[in-house]
Amino acid sequence: MADPDFNAELNRLRPTLMRFAVLQLRDEQSAEDVVQDTMLAALQGREKFSGRAQLKTWLVAILKNKIVDRIRQRSREAPLPQVGDSEAEDFDALFQADGHWQEKPSNWGNPEAALQQSRFYDVMELCMNALPENLARVFTMREILEMETEEICKELAISTSNCWVVLYRARMRLRECLQLKWFSEGVGAE
Repeated sequence: MADPDFNAELNRLRPTLMRFAVLQLRDEQSAEDVVQDTMLAALQGREKFSGRAQLKTWLVAILKNKIVDRIRQRSREAPLPQVGDSEAEDFDALFQADGHWQEKPSNWGNPEAALQQSRFYDVMELCMNALPENLARVFTMREILEMETEEICKELAISTSNCWVVLYRARMRLRECLQLKWFSEGVGAE
């Protein structure tokens, strides 16, 4: 028998799940599919939800698995292109000839306080959306979906060294974006 409160809570959390899925998959249709699969799995597995965790946490865990499955499916269909020379030039511009930073990174204030501010997540999402697709995909697989590097390399048919370069470039671009759109405005600084 259907539980109206459970169904209402699923409907309330659906937009959050969609935002997360779109951010990870960068494709509205695929995101819609994995969210629908997540909702169906939640309805079918309702009795498995013990209530020890929040419903949102449980749903996001299901969604992460669905996203990983979708990424694996995609990776078998379309290989990830290798990192290009233009990105290497952008990266090299951050450093001096002796390997030191061109400019010392600015003070980011107290990172824990910044993370607690909900607007930070909006800016982070904006920065993630600004990443080139190959950087965003590898970063998402490693840092958000917590896949192992070996598994990422296998799924995307890239070398380990290329994976680490892509991760580093994604982190640097996110750092630059956050510095520009969050920390330089004094929002994240103490």
